[in-house]
Order: sequence, then C-alpha cells, then structure tokens
Amino acid sequence: MRSSGATDHEEPAMAADYQPPTSDYAFLFGEAFGLDIVARATDGELTADDGADIVAGAGEFAASVLAPLQTIGDREGAQLIDGQVRMPAGFADAYRAFVEAGWVSAEAPASAGGGGLPGSVRAGLGEVWNASNSAFALCWLLTAGQIHALDAAASDALRETYLTKLVSGEWTGTMNLTEPAAGTDLGAIRTTATPRDDGSYAIRGQKIFITWGDHDVAENIVHLVLARTPGAPEGAKGLSLFVAPKYLVNDDGSLGARNAVTTVAVEHKLGIHGSPTCVLSYEDATGFLVGDVGGGLAGMFVMMNSARIAMGFQATGIADRALQQATAYAEDRIQGRVLGRDGVAPIAEHPDVRRLLLSMRSQVFATRALGVYVADLFDRAERTGDAAVQARAEFFVPILKGWSTEDAVALTSDGIQVHGGMGFIEETGAAQYYRDARIMPIYEGTTAIQSNDLIGRKIIRDGGATAEALFADIAETIAALRADGGEVARRTADRLERAVGAARGATADVLGFAASPRDAHAVSVPYLMLLGVLAGGWMHALAVTAVARHAEPAAADAVRLTAADFYGAHHLPRVHALAETVASGETV
Repeated sequence: MRSSGATDHEEPAMAADYQPPTSDYAFLFGEAFGLDIVARATDGELTADDGADIVAGAGEFAASVLAPLQTIGDREGAQLIDGQVRMPAGFADAYRAFVEAGWVSAEAPASAGGGGLPGSVRAGLGEVWNASNSAFALCWLLTAGQIHALDAAASDALRETYLTKLVSGEWTGTMNLTEPAAGTDLGAIRTTATPRDDGSYAIRGQKIFITWGDHDVAENIVHLVLARTPGAPEGAKGLSLFVAPKYLVNDDGSLGARNAVTTVAVEHKLGIHGSPTCVLSYEDATGFLVGDVGGGLAGMFVMMNSARIAMGFQATGIADRALQQATAYAEDRIQGRVLGRDGVAPIAEHPDVRRLLLSMRSQVFATRALGVYVADLFDRAERTGDAAVQARAEFFVPILKGWSTEDAVALTSDGIQVHGGMGFIEETGAAQYYRDARIMPIYEGTTAIQSNDLIGRKIIRDGGATAEALFADIAETIAALRADGGEVARRTADRLERAVGAARGATADVLGFAASPRDAHAVSVPYLMLLGVLAGGWMHALAVTAVARHAEPAAADAVRLTAADFYGAHHLPRVHALAETVASGETV
C-alpha cells in the first residue's frame, strides 16, 4: 500500500460527483482536428458548439439521474426472482427518464427513424453514459448495436414491428452469440432454427453471457440470435440470424404471449453487478429470419462492430470517472510531509501521486480523442464512399477496442493506488471502477481476437498499406509541430518521430512473419498495443498543434500541453519496448 493512504479506522471518503468533460469535447469537435468536424458531418446543421452543448446536457442528466444509481446497482445487483430478472432500485425509473428525454432516439441513425447524431457526438455521449453508470449504459449499448444490425438487414415487416420500438426506446435489444461450447469459435454454435409453415422459425438451444438478457425496465426485449438451420453447412457459413422477442407481437402491434425463452440464471460477476448477464434457454421459441439464410455472421458483425467501437467509449468513461475520484481524493487528503512544499499540502502535491494523476489524465485524453477520431472516420466514410477512409476506420476498430480497454484496467488500478489503503475499501467507490473495467478487454472479442483481426485482415492482407498511410499522416503532424517552434512541440515532434520509426519497423516484422503465422499471432497483442500507444501520442500531438493556433492562450492550453508532454515522456516510450517484443516472434 502507498504510504499516502488513509490511516486505519478513518471514515471512508465517498465517490466524487461526476463532472462531464464538456470543454475537452468542445476542443475535440472544433479545434483538435483542424476544423469543425461536427459541422462537416452534418453539412452545417450542427456545429462543434452544438455538439458540446449536447454532451453538456447529457452530462447534466447523467450526473443527476444515472450516477446516483451506480453504487446502488453495484451493491444490489440484478436478481432472478421467480423466472424474472428484477433490477436494482431506481433503474426502471432512470430508464424511463432516459427514453423520455429523447436520448435513445437522438442517437439512432436517421435511416432507422432516429435523430442521426454524428458519430463524434455519440462518442461523447457514450463516454458520459458509461462514466456515470456503466452497468446501466450497457443496456443502451446493446440496443444501439441491434438497431444498426436491423437497419442494415431487416425486412420491411421486421423494421416496422421491431426496429421502430427499439428506436423509440420502448423495447431493448440483446446480442445472443455465445453458448457453453461456443465462445470465440462461433462456428461451433449448435442452437438450431427450424422453419415453420407460417414463415417463422422454432429456435432451440442455450445462450450464455447475454448482457441485459432479461430485466424489468422495458415492456419487451428483442433478442438477436445466431442459430443453425437444418442442412446448413458446418462452421460459421452455416449460421443465420433471427429476431426472437421476449413477448410475441400481435398483428396490431400489441404484446401477446410470452415467447418460449426462459431465463435460467443470472451470473455472479466480479463487476458491473447492475447489468444482468443471463443464461437464456430457447425451447422452440418463435424467431424470424433477418437477412438471408446463411448470412447470419455478416449480419451480426454489424452489431459486433458497433459494440466494439462503443467499448472504446466505455473504457474512456470508466477511466475518467476513476480519474475524477482519484483527483478529488488526492486534492483533499493530507498525509505526510510534501517535498518542496512549505506547510500543509494535499497528497496531490507528492511527486509520485502527481505522476499518477498526470498519467491517468494523459491516457484519458488520448483514448477520448481517438474515440472521436474513429467515430468521425466512419461518418466520413459513409458520406463520401472513400475506400481509403473506410479502410482507416476499420483499421482502428480493434485498436480502439483493445488498447483503450487494456489501458482502462491499468488506469483504474492507478486510481486505487492514489487512494492508498482507502482505495481497497469498497465504501470509497474506487474499487468498483477497477472491477467494472476488468471485463472490457474480454467481452465483445478479447484483446487477442482484436489483435488477430488487426494483423490478419488489416496488416498482412493489404501488405501494410493502411498502416503506412497512417504513419505518413503522423509525419505531417510532426512537420507541423516543428514549424510551431515551442519547446513542448519540439519535444513532442522528436519523440513521435522516433516512435513512428519503431512502429514502421514493427510493422515490417509482422509482415515478415506472414509465412510463419504463429510468430505473427504470438506478438499480435503487443503490436496492437504499440499502435494504440502511438495513436495516443498522435492525438496529443494534434492537440499541441491546435493550441499553437491560438492567438491568445486559452484557459486549458497549459493543461493540454502538460498532458501531451507527459504522455510523450512516460507513455510513448512504450512503443520502443513493444517493438522489440514484436521483433521476437514466438520465442517459447
């Protein structure tokens, strides 16, 4: 335990109030990338200021409605009572308020009947929901993913019956992939879907780890299920996608009988206790085909991709909440003599505590900025049809998901460390962020699944062309830093240039392993983390160049320059160590 921690028997400090990072989002939307990306994405219908106002409004809602339920959800958890999941106190009221405030429909794509907010703004909202209450936010995260999947592949009848209710928020959605014998290997799925004469299917099998698989906050739940039709080929090509509601829907749109989907259990987990993770049994439950027979994995991938991007926002949210609490504690806690300070000073002034807080702050900004950047890439690709932009967007999905979530686990651990012994006490709330964050590098595809996708589909397949285009863009930023002339800009340029050189070498090593797949896959996670750390350094470099454009210093400029300088000195050097690891291949 750190000596700056609380003494024995001291009354624990409670969790700090949540403060949305509105100023950072205003900076990211309007300045960091050299233009107003919100205006570009909406043809001027919205501006960066509008986007920041939306995030601010979400922050007020989250702080007043969702954040007070975070500890309640953790302590009470979701409970299975007489076959029905009962949510923690206040969750149902909060969900109704969430829907009535228009947040669900606002984020849904316009093509599905929603408000169609641009991805950059949705990145900010995703962070806010998860920072205030990650267990609650998972309900909307999965529903949002299903909206995208049905919008892409559902028939007109399914859109009218199910998609409209999801977009309105009246119903929620789930993703049903995993089975007891089919986790990462989806080709091993054994759940069956047998056609009936009326055009529906009888679904039979068991699904596990179903997030928000059952609850009492909305009147119906729409399950999106991967299953195998009779005579389908083995493996992933034999999978089809089905909608199976908790309650069947009558022809007039009213709810009918309970479908044959039984909640067998709710898992007891390390964290996110307020999010019900269910075991569902399908006993000839009625389902309806989405898309074509055999096209299930392609249809489900739309939802999976949406969820993986959203994991980046979730990681940033939980990490920032841990940072906010650690900062509040360190600025209030008095313990020990502080070197270089006269009189009484809080532990935030201890050199190592200050290091930890700066480290956390610089990491949070890096993942926050990358989330906005990636979301905007997808908007640009959709609007322009530019294949290179689409390739860049897809390239960053596994990096955003893998790197952000892995770093969030380390960052929330640092948050506990700042608290010292009190961080290990549940009443302070610091431990919950760590427990909640620990699942993120696992679900929606483990970090290794992300890294295998990165090297297989995004590096080796195109011979490293997309990676090299990224390195060239970073080189342009380095040139802009050198033109700035400031000390932080110069140091950032030097450090980033060396890091790009190491990344190029590591990419060449990965390409060199193409004939030896085990070598490439053995170091795929280090390679992913290398690119994540490099991308974080690039985000900070862009912030430095944006600050340099200010005719008069802004209030936050010094903070941003300090964070960038710290990241370059303390985090960017990891690129060189990771590059050495990548070069080693499979050494055991």
